[in-house]
Amino acid sequence: MELKPVNELTYTEAIGQLGQIINVMQGENCDIDKLAAYTRRATELIAECRRRLTVTDEELAKILKDLQ
Repeated sequence: MELKPVNELTYTEAIGQLGQIINVMQGENCDIDKLAAYTRRATELIAECRRRLTVTDEELAKILKDLQ
């Protein structure tokens, strides 16, 4: 898994990485020594995805408002 800064990932890459982390954490072979790092990365990815969704929602609302 490539660990670029979350703001350099596309939304699709961020969601994909989040899915990978979830799969690892739910697996039987999850390395307990890396659990905090997995959780930290997942939290960063979730925050970035939320930020992008909020920005996109605001942009779409403005575009639709401008059409009226």
